[in-house]
Amino acid sequence: MEINLTNKIVLVTGATGELGRVMARTMAVCGADLVIHYHKNEMKAREIVQEIEAMGRRAIAVQADITNGCSVATMHEAIKRQLQHVDIVVANAVIQYQWKSVLEQSPGDYLSQFDSCVMQSVYLAKAFLPAMIARNYGRFIGINTECSMQNFPTQSAYVAGKRGMDGLYRTLAKEIGGHQITVNQVAPGWTISEKDRAAGMENSASYERNVPLQRRGTDQEIANVVAFLASDLASFITGAYIPVNGGNVMPAI
Repeated sequence: MEINLTNKIVLVTGATGELGRVMARTMAVCGADLVIHYHKNEMKAREIVQEIEAMGRRAIAVQADITNGCSVATMHEAIKRQLQHVDIVVANAVIQYQWKSVLEQSPGDYLSQFDSCVMQSVYLAKAFLPAMIARNYGRFIGINTECSMQNFPTQSAYVAGKRGMDGLYRTLAKEIGGHQITVNQVAPGWTISEKDRAAGMENSASYERNVPLQRRGTDQEIANVVAFLASDLASFITGAYIPVNGGNVMPAI
């Protein structure tokens, strides 16, 4: 048994980011062709495309502002011209900002998180789901966060955006499940990325002591779960919020 994405086309938003680039590479290793979305970092997007092409897979780089419906629609048309359709959408992009207390956080930061967590997924759904419905097949995967269950001080804008995203995904799973399209969320913990390795910052005793597995997860471990949900091995999983954080948060029943 293996994760086989051969002949599947995957769109990863924010694919030039620390987690996004590993997700894209992992999907390619599993046999998929890739759409590498970027907002500003075209050079990194082109580099990732070259990496994936070297694996023998097709890949294109497409620019879009995922918080703008017209921009997402334009991206969709560009993908149709080059690759026809998308089988799997991974909504990974998110706007970065400085975390502050509720009283200090600017209203614009709350709006940025709503736009990049909720509205990104709305725009992606409107653009890509109709064709999935017509084919009676698809995967729609969103990257959430363990913070949605923590609600720690200074997390409010991020949590508000991601909790709104959670409600959207659960509703969407019920609305389109009859078309054999699954809708799921992966919720990473504080994950070790290429940047952390380069800086020698893989470990944090204060964080790890509260994690049952006593360590931080890696970008590859997050990508592995995304690839699983994208595959036919996960064909009967939908509406799920799956923490990938060593047990640091545990959804209850």
